[in-house]
Amino acid sequence: MGPDLVRRLLPFAVVVAVVEIGWRPRWLGFSTGQIGVQLAFAAVAGPVLFVAAALVQRWLARRRAALLVPGAADDAWFQAGFYAVNGPIEEAFFRGLLQGGLGIAFGAPVGFAVGTASYVLYHRLGWPWADTLATALAGIPLGLAFWLLPGPPSLIGVSIVHIAATCGFLGPGPYLLRRLRLL
Repeated sequence: MGPDLVRRLLPFAVVVAVVEIGWRPRWLGFSTGQIGVQLAFAAVAGPVLFVAAALVQRWLARRRAALLVPGAADDAWFQAGFYAVNGPIEEAFFRGLLQGGLGIAFGAPVGFAVGTASYVLYHRLGWPWADTLATALAGIPLGLAFWLLPGPPSLIGVSIVHIAATCGFLGPGPYLLRRLRLL
């Protein structure tokens, strides 16, 4: 996870930070938005996408006859901590910077399409096609939420749900599936 922080997440964070510090654009999503709406979205969509992601991972694991599962709860929690860092950084880059910036420049539908497609295809850098395409199950609703939730753009709700979906798909989700004997 250390090299991942340096090679992938740090460059994303630096680019987003430069835009935020240099321009402070509202479309980047560094506001609370309507915080009640953001948290309500996270409270509903987070558990739904956690379960959906775990079930998709279960289906994929059965097709490929393999799945990496944390050996112990502390490893699953460690991975969840990493995803709590990863999720907001990816959301700031793909939703805030790409979707928000392109949405202002070319219209919200273009921002949504490019931001979501680049988010999904970006995962192809390290994942097989089936897993890459599964990220659309989170990318599409998160892109729509960033675009359509009322109030100023905010990364709060989509970041929380991103963490939940990733935890369902990797680490904690597979760990729970194994513990519940669902694999």
